[in-house]
Amino acid sequence: MAETVIREFRLPDLGEGLTESEIVAWRVSPGDAVSLNQVIAEVETAKAVVELPSPYSGRVARLLAEPGTVVAVGTPIVAFEVAAEAERPTAEGSQGAAAKPKREPNLVGYGAAIEDAGRPVRKARAWAASRPAPAEPGRTEQEHAPDPEPEAAPEPRAAERPRSTPPVRKLAKDLGIDLESLTGTGTHGLITRDDVLAAAGTPDAGAEAAQEAAGVVRPSRGERETRTPIKGVRKLTAAAMVASAFTAPHASEFLTVDVTASMELLARLRENRAYSGLKVTPLTLVAKAVLVALKRNPSLNSHWDEAAQEIVQYHYVNLGIAAATPRGLVVPNVKDAQDLTLQELAEAIAVLAQNARDGRPTPEELSGGTISITNIGVFGIDAGTPILNPGEAAIVAMGQVRRLPWEFHGEVALREVMTLSLSFDHRLVDGEQASRFLADLGAILADPGLVITMV
Repeated sequence: MAETVIREFRLPDLGEGLTESEIVAWRVSPGDAVSLNQVIAEVETAKAVVELPSPYSGRVARLLAEPGTVVAVGTPIVAFEVAAEAERPTAEGSQGAAAKPKREPNLVGYGAAIEDAGRPVRKARAWAASRPAPAEPGRTEQEHAPDPEPEAAPEPRAAERPRSTPPVRKLAKDLGIDLESLTGTGTHGLITRDDVLAAAGTPDAGAEAAQEAAGVVRPSRGERETRTPIKGVRKLTAAAMVASAFTAPHASEFLTVDVTASMELLARLRENRAYSGLKVTPLTLVAKAVLVALKRNPSLNSHWDEAAQEIVQYHYVNLGIAAATPRGLVVPNVKDAQDLTLQELAEAIAVLAQNARDGRPTPEELSGGTISITNIGVFGIDAGTPILNPGEAAIVAMGQVRRLPWEFHGEVALREVMTLSLSFDHRLVDGEQASRFLADLGAILADPGLVITMV
């Protein structure tokens, strides 16, 4: 049998200096064969759920962190059993270059190479302890036989953790069951889900634990309050909103607009073959209108650099689209949105929305935004005061489109009406600039044909 060694994999920094991540779920179990870059786990950073690839080809030896555990960057989370041949230096490399540190298969950002003291060996399974060890060269079976009389007690060593799978350990943690107190009924003493449920004394506890793991909080009977740990996306969002609210001096303005012409344009676009299969919505039109209005009012696409004491004016637009997800608010952005056609913008927004719903926006999508839009109209809300996304000068909130009596050509008629809300950083944007931007935005939505006079 080929010789193997154990290699530990440390939790990487998954982007922008994050210090910790939560293990959401393992895609592998001890004993599973894995290939290089195979997804082995889902990890939630402070921004999103990220799929973690394997840096090795080999076999999973141990999982060192349970689902639901928040782990610091650089902490070992899984151990792999890999072929020793990949670790041995070549004949040329062993002469004169033996002092050089060996390279390991290691993905970018996955921390420093693991320092090993001596030759790594595979950890013996508890169920295999009773098997006789194979004879080594030069020794007889008698030399391997156990001594009839006990010798001095060996040095104390940590007891091996009871064998179980990650879902079973998560279930035990949720139910408050100590695995050390259980005797596994599975193969070779493996602790099973039924063992944990039996110890808990209720067969329904597993379903409740599964719902809790999925983020569904269910209060117990008679419980007067429920406490949910603040972590992951919600933790970062809370910190960012507090920093934004108490760092940037917010000011807000509102404008109610007759958007009947825009709604009629949407209806025509949906029947146009060029837009077949595209999801073109009021958000799509508002996004395009924001891009046009920014060309006339560029101060709203800027950043206050406190450290350098400079105002940074962006000559591109990374358009953020706020998305409410089960894990909290995220604001992925469309890169270089100013260069996109209406069709391309609709496609890009659809991709961002799908990734957000799936809980898998990429770190690139979540960073570098310059101005944002939040659609509160989908919740039946007319207007509000949105909080600035940190580092941005403005955010637009679009309310619901409502059919209301409205003055039209000197008469009162039922029209499609929307309220636009604008929050801006008063250090960067004066009231005049904000008002002109909001007025341009409203004018475009009231009469989309005016765009040709603005570009």
